[in-house]
Amino acid sequence: MSSEFNELLPVSDERAQLWIIGTRDQVIHLMNELYVRKVATDRIQFTPIIPAPFTAGKYMTVLVR
Repeated sequence: MSSEFNELLPVSDERAQLWIIGTRDQVIHLMNELYVRKVATDRIQFTPIIPAPFTAGKYMTVLVR
């Protein structure tokens, strides 16, 4: 990954991260599932959904814990 992409992600290296990559519907479904199962206590813990820069047609979000 390029350093330019890393600068766009508002995440800290000090905390664990869970990356979700897939179609937009898959990403939203997994975000909702992680919230319902209380892996994420609030949806604000996810970064905004963005197009995955390394795979065409895929989207991604990051859960920072």
